[in-house]
Amino acid sequence: MLRNATQGAARRAVTELSQLPKPGDKLHGFTLLRTKHVPELELTALHLQHDKTGAEHLHIARDDSNNVFSIGFKTNPPDDTGVPHILEHTTLCGSEKYPIRDPFFKMLPRTLSNFMNAFTASDHTFYPFATTNSQDFKNLMSVYLDATLRPLLKKSDFTQEGWRIGPENPQALLAAEAEAKPEDKRLVFKGVVYNEMKGQMSDAGYLFYIRFQDHIFPDINNSGGDPQKITDLTYEQLKQFHAEHYHPSNAKVFTYGDMPLAGHLREIDAQLSAFEKIRGDVAIHRPIDLRDGPREVRLFGPVDPLVDPNKQFKTSVSWVLGDTTDIVESFSLALISALLMDGYGSPLYKGLIETGLGTDWSPNTGYDSSGRLGIFSVGLTGVQEADVPKLKEELMNILRTVREKGFERSKIDGYLHQLEISLKHKTANFGMSLLHRLKPKWFTGVDPFDSLAWNDTVAAFEAKLAEGGYLERLMDKYLLNDNTLTFTMAPSADFGKDLAREEETRLSNKISQVAKSAGGEEQAQAILEAQELELLAEQSKSNTEDLSCLPTVHVKDLPRQKEPVVLRHEDNERLKIQWREAPTNGLTYFRAVNTLENLPDDLRALIPLFTDAIMRLGTKDMTMEQLEDLIKLKTGGVSVGYHSTSKPTDFAQATEGLIFTGMALDRHVPVMFDLLRKLVVDTDFDSPDAAQQIRQLLQASADGVVNDIASSGHAYARRAAEAGLSWDAFLKEQVSGLSQIKLVTGLAHRPESDSLDDVIAKLKQIQQFALAGPIRTAITCDSGSVQQNSQALSSFVGSLPNQSVVFPRRGAPNYSRNIKTFYPLPYQVYYGALALPTVSYTSPHNAPLQILSQLLTHKHLHHEIREKGGAYGGGAYSRAIDGIFGFYSYRDPNPVNTVNIMRDAGRWAVAKKWSDRDLEEAKISVFQGVDAPRAVNEEGMGQFLYGVTEEMKQTRREQLLDVTKDQVREVAQKYVVEGLEKQSERLVFLGEKRDWVDDSWSVNEMDINGSA
Repeated sequence: MLRNATQGAARRAVTELSQLPKPGDKLHGFTLLRTKHVPELELTALHLQHDKTGAEHLHIARDDSNNVFSIGFKTNPPDDTGVPHILEHTTLCGSEKYPIRDPFFKMLPRTLSNFMNAFTASDHTFYPFATTNSQDFKNLMSVYLDATLRPLLKKSDFTQEGWRIGPENPQALLAAEAEAKPEDKRLVFKGVVYNEMKGQMSDAGYLFYIRFQDHIFPDINNSGGDPQKITDLTYEQLKQFHAEHYHPSNAKVFTYGDMPLAGHLREIDAQLSAFEKIRGDVAIHRPIDLRDGPREVRLFGPVDPLVDPNKQFKTSVSWVLGDTTDIVESFSLALISALLMDGYGSPLYKGLIETGLGTDWSPNTGYDSSGRLGIFSVGLTGVQEADVPKLKEELMNILRTVREKGFERSKIDGYLHQLEISLKHKTANFGMSLLHRLKPKWFTGVDPFDSLAWNDTVAAFEAKLAEGGYLERLMDKYLLNDNTLTFTMAPSADFGKDLAREEETRLSNKISQVAKSAGGEEQAQAILEAQELELLAEQSKSNTEDLSCLPTVHVKDLPRQKEPVVLRHEDNERLKIQWREAPTNGLTYFRAVNTLENLPDDLRALIPLFTDAIMRLGTKDMTMEQLEDLIKLKTGGVSVGYHSTSKPTDFAQATEGLIFTGMALDRHVPVMFDLLRKLVVDTDFDSPDAAQQIRQLLQASADGVVNDIASSGHAYARRAAEAGLSWDAFLKEQVSGLSQIKLVTGLAHRPESDSLDDVIAKLKQIQQFALAGPIRTAITCDSGSVQQNSQALSSFVGSLPNQSVVFPRRGAPNYSRNIKTFYPLPYQVYYGALALPTVSYTSPHNAPLQILSQLLTHKHLHHEIREKGGAYGGGAYSRAIDGIFGFYSYRDPNPVNTVNIMRDAGRWAVAKKWSDRDLEEAKISVFQGVDAPRAVNEEGMGQFLYGVTEEMKQTRREQLLDVTKDQVREVAQKYVVEGLEKQSERLVFLGEKRDWVDDSWSVNEMDINGSA
């Protein structure tokens, strides 16, 4: 009891204003300007300013061990060369205190951080990390501050990360000299950011959004960089931009958590005080002024080969709204946006998408409050050319109708209830979420203290609402006028060819410039080859340089024993319950799994459509709009999905089924259960509108799917490769891989006259067994809520169908795939994976395989695939439960070289003389994930979802800590080298089909045939 009282006092001390410094106090080179206690978020905010440089510092004191740091700079881009983005990359390539290549990536295996990254936003750049370890926090803060304020910014870092011209395959030149093939010597544009942005520009959704931003915000250039302009950036311009923008006077520092502020300030002051105060970049850019009346912009974008050729237009209508420093008005406009378009029952969805004007929302749709002035956009994708002009007309009609009818109080209450739930839900990454919420507005002049005041904002909103007609008056003020920008992207079959031609011309002009100064084309080729080989030589030193200047945490600091999560289990004939009793702030979290044996392939493939359909169609006695309102008013959300897992003791075996999840305040748990039952059991698949609503779901899923693949192409490649190795991997690929995409796009292309009878019949079959038979459940709640939750659960289970569905027994699974498979897709870069089968979770070889994946990623593959090969990312991975080891590359311009690196990686690992430091770093990087903070609703889920007991986890923890260098070499030989010799691997690449995809590859076209 005394211990708990002491802990409570300590918690209060973290945020208690009386325990904290007072405004006006001088603290290690800073002055405390003001403080604010926010009880609803259990935090206290302190706003400080650095005395010498004027740097701002916001500290959020909260009883949370997952501490966060970020330093950010205002970086308004002067043009479209992507200088802020390229600078973000190059600052992390070495600094005065840490003068080694790539200290950021070298730190990844020397830290226990659960988050480390850097981001370039439209008008600012920031560098955040999160860790629970105090020494780790000091280490990373030192690296981040030195990297941003004192980077080396070497010319070679600029050419590696930004852009350069070089031979396509310089490794071949090194190996072959005079025998190098012409294609190896072919000069191309290179650079990590250049290839990243080429990949981004392959994404029609990103292209639409970024071109829209160009026109709504002509004052703000493309901070990420347009590949057509990136090659105009010079090294001198990069250095100048750093000198002007990466300065303490232009910086905003953010710290969060339970670590003492004084220690942070001492370190930060020591770094900042070397600088003199300058005038920072204070320009806050505003969008175009639309008060003179409507404007229209129309331009071209790529064709999506997996979407109906007649529905390729994207179009949107946008208004510029009020100043976002008015927090209450901005909150109210965000609420109006949600009321208008959130959910299938919303007026804009019903009036624009349900009527067939478009298939889904455009990427810019919604209320954007990240700038100084808010922007509200409503747009559609999958629009026919003839319907483009209809959007604004229909939109205005709907807005006028909504204005006349007014907003229902119950719908407003639903959103306020969601806000209440979000405040009570304890996430593991609250500090990082807070940073992302405060940061963009802070850089545009919005007071972060105002942004933090949730209860004050809601109270002020309620007061205005009580006056009557408040939201309707805001619509009058901002939306019921024609001061709009209509932005349309039309499809062009030649878009990709035009891009390629433009790049070819630009490349030729750049080479001509080199040739002119060098004295001829041969001399230019020689110079560019020599520069590339020089860069290659410098990159090759990366793996042998002394890293002793970098700080690190140590394996000896990791506890060998981890306190197990205490779970309680109840079993009866109809129901198995796993209880996790913990402080949940008055919330109950529910999960259930209905395991299905011998599920037929055709039904499994339609489960994603079923889970979408039950959230769309409504029941015989309730519309989807009514159901959505009830979900918002009474729960924190409910969902149904597909779940499969390998057995931890035998990865060749797998179980599959449906998973049900929900979250609600304790008093609303019975309603949550009833909603789940209604959605699953009572959804009306026989309604007259069912076929059309399902068709719209299919079309929305198919629309933009090529962009969805591009955004995580390596994940799709991995799933496709792994599907040929185990039953569980095969199952996952069927429901969330390229096979699922082929099915959905095929069904979406069926003619409008098709009533989808065969599909609906199968969806009704799934409905019959979805909640039938014995189910396993898991509940996480406060101890005081157990009894009422147990009663509610018993009532719920008693209301379900009792009869299990038995499917015919299937034979031995056949999931073999071709060793090499290529998927032709319209991308300018490639995504690939090579996967091999290994061992089960409980095997003693599993831990060394996990360590091997980290060693290969950090000591070999990142260097070879990213630094030298120019891909945006690449590495090795080990799936502990799935029994799979693999390699991947992401936005890769050089797939042939990457395949060779992947195939040779095992031999490289066997031959490598690993040091004790190498092994130490690999273990630390593994434990970043193992010991990462978990939200309360995730505790015990390893056992419930995957069968991994606390004992299994503890055994594996010890095995990971005890891995030896010999074990690493042994598993590299046995599972990688010998696996490849036995041709056990599966290799998959996605991208444009070129000459290297020869007859040894099985080419899998993403054709669509419309069969279910």
